[in-house]
Amino acid sequence: MKYLVLGAGSWGTALAMMLAKQGQQTALWGHNTAHIDAMKSSGVNKKYLPDFSLPSSLQLTADLDRAIKEADVILCMTPTSSLNHLFAVIAPKLGDRLLFWGCKGFERGTSKLIHELAAQEGLPAQQIGAISGPSFALEVAQLQPTALVVASQNLSLARQLANNISEPTLRCYHSDDIAGVEIGGALKNVIAVAAGIADGLGFGANTRAALITRGLAEMSRLAESLGAKPSTMMGLAGMGDLLLTATDDQSRNRRFGLALGAGMSVEAAEQSVGQVVEGKYAAYGALRRAIANHVDMPITKMVVAILEGEVSPKAAISSLMTRPIKAE
Repeated sequence: MKYLVLGAGSWGTALAMMLAKQGQQTALWGHNTAHIDAMKSSGVNKKYLPDFSLPSSLQLTADLDRAIKEADVILCMTPTSSLNHLFAVIAPKLGDRLLFWGCKGFERGTSKLIHELAAQEGLPAQQIGAISGPSFALEVAQLQPTALVVASQNLSLARQLANNISEPTLRCYHSDDIAGVEIGGALKNVIAVAAGIADGLGFGANTRAALITRGLAEMSRLAESLGAKPSTMMGLAGMGDLLLTATDDQSRNRRFGLALGAGMSVEAAEQSVGQVVEGKYAAYGALRRAIANHVDMPITKMVVAILEGEVSPKAAISSLMTRPIKAE
């Protein structure tokens, strides 16, 4: 099989490097021709992974149409905001190719999950799926042991891809709960923002643990309301990714929350991170879906209130702590 990785950011580059080092025929596409040309000439992705040489076998291209034609499996690792355009381009060219994505979140504006957006573009459910789990690109590039989950409504397809991309430092599990895997990947970013806010305010480990645990409960409630398996939230795409993103400063969502808790404006906090903060946008999508499905998500609601300037970070924590007492 020949793999095409879409997105020459940190995660796309790390994944493409790993596949190429496995001996897989792999191409990496980026929309910025100048960036791709710089990678070709230097042999390094200086912008995102400057300390790692690109394998000589890795093909680099900015020609999307040609890259799709030459691929058997397309792995989309771009920001979620790029998917509308990419899915529209890929749909008429997909043929018998397989399409998986590793981006996480809701579509801005519609609050659709990614597999719902794919269905809207006519992409067949039996040929598509999601890859998720606790994984920082830098550690993947360093070949640190990492575990992911590959999900598709077509379980045999998920199993096939999980087997194909697994290697000694990457262990992939498979699942048919694509909705649950996507919900976990989107909502963990929102809870990570909340945990970062609490730490930025100077609160301790007790507060962080409470936010993570109650955040996981919110994730499970929304997952169940959208037809996913609540048990998926206890796996790699849920609890695993949440623990990673909410507790380690490699997480841009956590760093965004830390900046908000320290008193920065939303704009300044996002600028301080320097990359897309998916949790900022996922919070709105999650709250819209929660309201539509009558799901109680108080932490997510407070994150949105902070983003909207309706409440200060400190007042938001106080509001969460003084809600009516109820059974766990």
